[in-house]
Amino acid sequence: MSLWTCEQCGAQLPESDAPPASCRICEDERQFVNWNGQVWLSREELTKRYHLVWRDDLGLIGVAVEPRLAIGQRALLVPDGDALVMWDCIPLATREAIDYVKSRGGLKAIAISHPHYYGALADWSEAFGNAPVYLHGDDASWITRPHPSIVPWRGEALAISDDLRLVRGGGHFAGATMLHWRAGADGRGALLTGDIAQVAMDRRHVSFMYSYPNYTPLNAAAVRRIAEAIAPLSFDRIYGAWWGRNIEREAKAAFDASVTRYLAAIAE
Repeated sequence: MSLWTCEQCGAQLPESDAPPASCRICEDERQFVNWNGQVWLSREELTKRYHLVWRDDLGLIGVAVEPRLAIGQRALLVPDGDALVMWDCIPLATREAIDYVKSRGGLKAIAISHPHYYGALADWSEAFGNAPVYLHGDDASWITRPHPSIVPWRGEALAISDDLRLVRGGGHFAGATMLHWRAGADGRGALLTGDIAQVAMDRRHVSFMYSYPNYTPLNAAAVRRIAEAIAPLSFDRIYGAWWGRNIEREAKAAFDASVTRYLAAIAE
């Protein structure tokens, strides 16, 4: 018996004697099946071929898989009191990385923006005493490895603590979520968006897509919905989903300008 991880998207499935025939995440129109066909990695293969690295990314510690695996995101460790909250997840948990996180106070919770980042959430949760994993309930049907630590929260917002609040923006997925960190950016506030609002390469704008690999844009109503969800929040910094894809200052003004620019671009 082995746990199986999809090489293309990083989804982890429950233990079985043989790999599944297909990956429902990759077969969805937002993703794609590997051009060479569906490839699964056993846990043994995964840990042999890949390792984890961690380093600072604009004041937060990021953790990522190397060499690049799946969509190449990094998880972020957000301080909250005397422990950490992991924002988004990665397809691998190693003893070395777990020990490092423990040395920084350990995980009190995991919060994930949408199904493309679920990864090895069960492994990370179990390593920290079954820490709760907050996933929006609107995306519950996309969970590939069910686990008792998963909290399928509902509604438009959920306070994890006084400083951390999950906000449902929708768009990319029905339950697509962002994390507002009130104490971030030296008290000016930070918004962790994953790719719900994707930080552009100029790091002065964000943009919006239903499918990034298949170049399918979001419609105007979905983008307005995201903008309305974050409008009440105060933040001066945005953290995106990949190394260095952040807007360091004046991020709320950049977000608002990006919404205006995007809506104008798709108007005709």
